[in-house]
Amino acid sequence: MAFDIDMIKGVYANMAERVDKAREIVGKPLTLSEKILYSHLWDGNPSKAFVRGKDYVDFAPDRIACQDATAQMALLQFMQAGKPKVAVPTTVHCDHLIQAKNGAAADLKFANTSSAEVFDFLESVSNKYGIGFWKPGAGIIHQVVLENYAFPGGMMIGTDSHTVNAGGLGMVAIGVGGADAVDVMAGMAWELKFPKLIGVRLTGNISGWTAPKDVILKVAEILTVKGGTGAIVEYFGPGAKALSCTGKGTICNMGAEIGATTSTFGYDESMERYLRATDRADVADAANKVKDYLTADEDVYANPEQYFDQVIDIDLTELNPLLNGPFTPDLSTPVGSDMTEKATKNDWPIQVEWGLIGSCTNSSYEDLSRASSIAQQALDKGLKMKAELGINPGSEQVRFTAERDGILGIFEDLDAKIFTNACGPCIGQWARYSDPKNAPKNSIVHSFNRNFAKRADGNPNTHAFVASPEITAAIAVAGRLDFNPMKDTLINENGEEVRFDEPTGWELPPKGFEVEDAGFLAPMEDGSGVKVVVDDSSERLQLLEPFVPIKNEELQGVKLLIKAFGKCTTDHISMAGPWLRFRGHLDNIANNTLIGAVNAYNKKTNFVKNQLTGEYGGVPDTQRAYKAAGIKSIVVGDHNYGEGSSREHAAMQPRHLGVAAVLVKSFARIHETNLKKQGMLGLTFANESDYDLIQEDDTFNFIDIADFAPDKPLTLEIVHADGSKDTIKVNHTYNEAQIGWFKEGSALNVIKRENAA
Repeated sequence: MAFDIDMIKGVYANMAERVDKAREIVGKPLTLSEKILYSHLWDGNPSKAFVRGKDYVDFAPDRIACQDATAQMALLQFMQAGKPKVAVPTTVHCDHLIQAKNGAAADLKFANTSSAEVFDFLESVSNKYGIGFWKPGAGIIHQVVLENYAFPGGMMIGTDSHTVNAGGLGMVAIGVGGADAVDVMAGMAWELKFPKLIGVRLTGNISGWTAPKDVILKVAEILTVKGGTGAIVEYFGPGAKALSCTGKGTICNMGAEIGATTSTFGYDESMERYLRATDRADVADAANKVKDYLTADEDVYANPEQYFDQVIDIDLTELNPLLNGPFTPDLSTPVGSDMTEKATKNDWPIQVEWGLIGSCTNSSYEDLSRASSIAQQALDKGLKMKAELGINPGSEQVRFTAERDGILGIFEDLDAKIFTNACGPCIGQWARYSDPKNAPKNSIVHSFNRNFAKRADGNPNTHAFVASPEITAAIAVAGRLDFNPMKDTLINENGEEVRFDEPTGWELPPKGFEVEDAGFLAPMEDGSGVKVVVDDSSERLQLLEPFVPIKNEELQGVKLLIKAFGKCTTDHISMAGPWLRFRGHLDNIANNTLIGAVNAYNKKTNFVKNQLTGEYGGVPDTQRAYKAAGIKSIVVGDHNYGEGSSREHAAMQPRHLGVAAVLVKSFARIHETNLKKQGMLGLTFANESDYDLIQEDDTFNFIDIADFAPDKPLTLEIVHADGSKDTIKVNHTYNEAQIGWFKEGSALNVIKRENAA
């Protein structure tokens, strides 16, 4: 039986009336995305048609999911909200703080010791406030959500950018910062700009070596890392229906890499099969009663150009396996000879040192079974591994079932390392090197979603390429980046030329899923007596102090902290890896603020000019000097600033250190919202070329900040070191409520005031 089945039935009970009303108001057939959005309005039944990409809308999500790295800050904020219990079903999943090194048992034991303080804190807070708790080793948040909580037609938010994985079960599931989650936990509306809609029509059928992963790798090539910004991507067509539910999840998961708000698929038979296989027949039965409301209206998919802002066509029959990378998830290369040419031209290492299979993107039973069919062939054909191989199962249920069915044993026979059911290398939790900064240039292939520099192992010289699990397995056996398993042969132990057959696998385990201890702890019915203790001397956890509003007079004489050059993701602003241990301690983790950003003036990282002394130093050190002097600062950036993870630390850390504004050419959606939530100014150049006007010793005056209002650009005076000045216009997307957050110091301050009223 499903968790929260009464809540799910309640959603379905309201859906027909709300969707029918929305269709009447909009005056045309509706996409699935619109049906879910309009049926989750905070005010209930729709009363107006919203303008895509313009109108801010209040929504009422059905549930929230948090992973342990982001849950710390989210729950520290919720503790200030003055609420006795979360208002909607919420879960915490311990998957980020487990480092991959020696193998599952040893790594989990080490994590339970080294991060005991954090795990105990999360468990006690969950118990106190009515939150479901998934223990370390239970699995990766998004796989666990897909197996237990996702349901067609639902809306959820999660404090991780890959929350979008649940779109594989027909949800609108969106990654947010912790402050957004706190709003919903506290019983308030969640605000989102009504998304634009991108339709992806899939025709033909996937077969042979091509996998669902290749669909999203192709979409990433087409749309690039920012092409989906502000939009929901809705997949449809006969090719979509032919994909497995977990395959759909893979495609939706990596939608985060194109900047999409989320991605989703209409309810179909593959979703019903998955629901029944994961002991949720009750959800499938309920969904079947309203199934016409769990997919788009018929005319939408028949004439998509009339209903979507953009339509992309992909013929799955013609789609071939791809490798995306290095250093960005949208640089796509067909497997084989094209890679030989491109790698040679760009000096990418052809030899592959590691293949990694798992992460929230590709860690299902189907993924492991298809990859294991390649591993079994390597054993049968007498092939030795040329690269090392690591496996991260997605959940304890997947791991237990895969072990029962002999799948993990096949990998182990190839000397693969089975890591914990956790994120591991996908988020930098991989103890590959003792000194990653000085590690050698190399290539790895993985089935993860992100491949930014230093993402997996902290080594800036690691060239990471994203592929399907089966291609990852084949390339790991061959040890060459340009190996094409569809055509190329390998020499086995007997000196014979052998070739791989096409991979095979199971959509669902033939003998059903099985697990002894899934790792779930239900909260107490009444947690009012639970005490949450945070040691004042802890280096891992720190109770929060409310942010103080930034005064208008503080926005005069603002110093440039850093002008970031090129890509500046949340990994550059607040690195993961070893820094994850400080995710619950704002002052300590602030010491990594922007240390990965490239200074436009000297092309170095963590080396900026202190305008007070004229000396160069680390970004956090320089900013702490400005803070001590009572001076606010500004960060300037390029396009898609804040791309990547949902981590609100990338906004909270600069705010804590005294950064007042971030001025860029364009923002990634979640990061812009996070800046607003923390009471900062997130601004964009009205004229992008004004980025070039910014000089190293500049001081900024916000001339008309007193007139800060929706749809009204701000005027910024830039004072250069020689006394000359430039005056530029900067845009913003703040509405009245968001300006209220700024004026009160943060969105959380507003929540506290309203709860106290």
